[in-house]
Amino acid sequence: MELNIVNPDPRYEKAHTIEPTTRGYLYIAAAVRPGRLPLVLPSKERQTLIDEVKHLAADLETTEGVVKATVFRAVVIPPTFRFSSYLAGRKDSLHIANFDVAVLVETSSPAAAHQVQGAPAFVALVGAIRKQAQAVRIIEARNARRIGDVDTTRKGLFLFNHFAADDQRVMLELWEYLAGWYEVETGLDNSVALVPVDSRQSDYAIVNWARWGVSPLRHFWSQLSAKSFRSYVLANLEANRAAAMPIYYRLA
Repeated sequence: MELNIVNPDPRYEKAHTIEPTTRGYLYIAAAVRPGRLPLVLPSKERQTLIDEVKHLAADLETTEGVVKATVFRAVVIPPTFRFSSYLAGRKDSLHIANFDVAVLVETSSPAAAHQVQGAPAFVALVGAIRKQAQAVRIIEARNARRIGDVDTTRKGLFLFNHFAADDQRVMLELWEYLAGWYEVETGLDNSVALVPVDSRQSDYAIVNWARWGVSPLRHFWSQLSAKSFRSYVLANLEANRAAAMPIYYRLA
């Protein structure tokens, strides 16, 4: 496949990227009690698991090669899959992202990310999640594109956007244009595109990680009030045999 940009607009150039990081990543995404509504309602079971996972993540951070382990709780899971003909055709071959708990483990290198998976602290963390979750996905990843680092030292609205696509190379090229749109329309100034080390082991070609320092309502207004969201963002995903499944989180 070749990238096909439909409805091009001179306002939306490729994102202003910097060099990718040299870190490795382990993205652990779990559907614990996601519910059917876009708004993720409180759950005693989810919170009990999060409390346990935060302690286990702190233990994991003492493991050699681990730089940071951050736990997130979902606040909004937009039902974007309902409007994607691409996902409608692939619903039996991939997991529609509905993860209400996520852990991102940052390691000193991609090689360290591979090794950390055998560490007792990592095994314990994953084991605790699997006991409570309906579905779990673990992605060993590297950074392929970056606008800027995501700040987890402050509260904010965090995004993990799960992109499914027929062609990962095309999806990476398209990501640059879509991220450019988000820079203009939502003030995006940070983003880390995580690419699975082994794409055969992942439903998602890219998991994009980003943060805004605004409320969900303000963010969604800046995004959905733009007419070009449908004509540019959604149209280019469909034109390139791809789809986005965004989930918004807070720090747990």
